[in-house]
Amino acid sequence: MRIITVNVNGIRAAARKGFFSWMSRQRADVVCIQETKAQVHQLQDRVFRPRGWHAYFHDAEKKGYSGVAIYCRRKPDRVIEGLGWPDVDAEGRYLEVQFGALSVISLYMHSGSSSEERQQKKFAMMERFMPYLRKLRRRRREYIICGDWNIAHRQIDLKNWRGNQKNSGFLPEERSWMDELFGPAGYIDAFRVVDQRPDQYTWWSNRGRAWEKNVGWRIDYQVVTPGMGRRVQAARIYRAKRFSDHAPLIMDYDYSL
Repeated sequence: MRIITVNVNGIRAAARKGFFSWMSRQRADVVCIQETKAQVHQLQDRVFRPRGWHAYFHDAEKKGYSGVAIYCRRKPDRVIEGLGWPDVDAEGRYLEVQFGALSVISLYMHSGSSSEERQQKKFAMMERFMPYLRKLRRRRREYIICGDWNIAHRQIDLKNWRGNQKNSGFLPEERSWMDELFGPAGYIDAFRVVDQRPDQYTWWSNRGRAWEKNVGWRIDYQVVTPGMGRRVQAARIYRAKRFSDHAPLIMDYDYSL
């Protein structure tokens, strides 16, 4: 089973850069997308509904903002749109598809980099989301939570870690939250199961030739329950072509949908 996650920073912009023709060649079973920045009625063109794929969207109420999507080869047994939290769901941040005893989620965690107010919203989301994640662990299901978590967990996960310790995405509170996620909460960072190398990033600033110099952050994850953690086979960050300021994270699992 191959699963891809990518923040496209605008699904229409990514489509113009050839994202969907690339996606159709990847032999993926599920593709999770974040930051669609579009409403469903703006995505009626055939390019957004490729043949052989079932497409699901959860949009933000605000135009040109946030939004998540999932494309899957097999029709899911169930689709869950949103968390049931009106303020979060209004920003289109959570979409879940279920196949038997497996759930695949597309998640777009808040960014706190634009203002202190947004950082506080991010902290509030983290505080509410951890008990929810713990509740999922008590269910008899396996989970693959794909998405832009907007946090680099460890020093190895960003180039300039010393200079970013007071910046959103690498704050001590955010990193300790990830410690809890990958510790007591019992989830696994699927990428690190098979790739422990430094300099493996999924996002680069548009400033200062960061992409060219590989001055990046690893903030896009596939976060999995232990049963799926044991099934991780391979991981790859696709950098041959650029569809947005994030790169697709491609993961293979020893599992059949």
